[in-house]
Amino acid sequence: MSGIAIRVENLSKQYYIGRLQKKYETLRDTLTDALVAPFRRAGKLLRGQATGAAELDEAIWALKDVSFEVKRGEVVGIIGRNGAGKSTLLKILSRITEPTSGFADIYGRVGSLLEVGTGFHQELTGRENIYLNGAILGMKRVEIDRKLDEIVAFSEVEKFIDTPVKHYSSGMQMRLAFAVAAHLEPEILLVDEVLAVGDARFQRKCLGKMEEVGKAGRTVLFVSHSMPAITRLCERVILLDEGRIVADGPAHQAVSVYMSSGLGTTAAREWPDPDKAPGGEIARLRVVRVCQEDGKVADAVDIRQPVTVEMGYEVLREGYVLLPHFHFFNEAGIHVFAALDQDPNWRRRPRPAGYYVSRTWIPGNLLAEGTMFVTPAMTTLDPNLPQFYERDAVAFQTFDTLDGDSARGDWSKHLGGVIRPLLSWDTEFEPNGYGPGNDHGR
Repeated sequence: MSGIAIRVENLSKQYYIGRLQKKYETLRDTLTDALVAPFRRAGKLLRGQATGAAELDEAIWALKDVSFEVKRGEVVGIIGRNGAGKSTLLKILSRITEPTSGFADIYGRVGSLLEVGTGFHQELTGRENIYLNGAILGMKRVEIDRKLDEIVAFSEVEKFIDTPVKHYSSGMQMRLAFAVAAHLEPEILLVDEVLAVGDARFQRKCLGKMEEVGKAGRTVLFVSHSMPAITRLCERVILLDEGRIVADGPAHQAVSVYMSSGLGTTAAREWPDPDKAPGGEIARLRVVRVCQEDGKVADAVDIRQPVTVEMGYEVLREGYVLLPHFHFFNEAGIHVFAALDQDPNWRRRPRPAGYYVSRTWIPGNLLAEGTMFVTPAMTTLDPNLPQFYERDAVAFQTFDTLDGDSARGDWSKHLGGVIRPLLSWDTEFEPNGYGPGNDHGR
């Protein structure tokens, strides 16, 4: 087993809906329960078994018969929609939660970053928590001393390092938690949605550090909803749905299964109740969707493939010239571009009342990788009467490929920019040439 870092076999975890978590009991609580227990049991017998049946809670399986192995030095992504079992899996591997059945063996020191503040003692200072976490990992004080300045600098909480962490904001706690987890060099690093908190600059900083961790040969299990982050950091991806593994393989294959299976829900939004739908007296928005070429809703798309964005809307009052349009914002909040309806069939034409679907197509190899937020909007022309502007109604993620046929080519590191068009290049070559105006003495 020397080459295995994590081994999971038939792992299952069951929860009960509505069941209260057992609270911490004082000695007084224990003694009181012991005294009243006989009377409580007698009452149940008198009421009969029907009452006991009524008290049963509904059971759900957060994980069901999950099995996989992770080799030492592998960087593995875990993806799936909310409630798929991703966080439960990492909590079991971190020994925070016990499985209902099955087992998980870990071979090496584990560092985990699961939730903001996890692993921190709230009454201790940031500095004290760094040493506490290092001690839990089995590190000597002199080892932590060598890493301390680097951790503090990365976390950007220098001014508050000797303040109890209970006074930190969630962003400060997240930054310090990530810095501790990434710099104290555990053999196995478990990370759950590290990009969920913090500004875009720090998120990029975290991704860069995680790339370093992976290249250093440490084992990483990375849970994220960001397909660009997953495909950039992980060669292998496990897709979970309803507590079961539905795909396990190369990152681009697992992400393709995810984006084509309809497991994601952010790329489509409907307003079934007309009274609650955005709109004015003339037009009302009813649905927005992001689709692939085949018409399937997709919240993650290959950077090379075209994307269709559509809105369905009702025209309530006829006789107005309407201008449907979309606005696209990236995760940094930058307005990347706007797309205004140029359909010649309806341009400058008043529309009769009825239901319409307007679509626009974004070509492949145009958008940069990352999350794109879509804002559908509608206004009339002459007079200009805004009808709706539903900010960030849906979102989708564009993920790049290392196949070499996108604008990235053979470059595997971070590539910036708001858009990423695939442009044509050509190169001229002259053997023994020296450039214009320079004949090197010839």
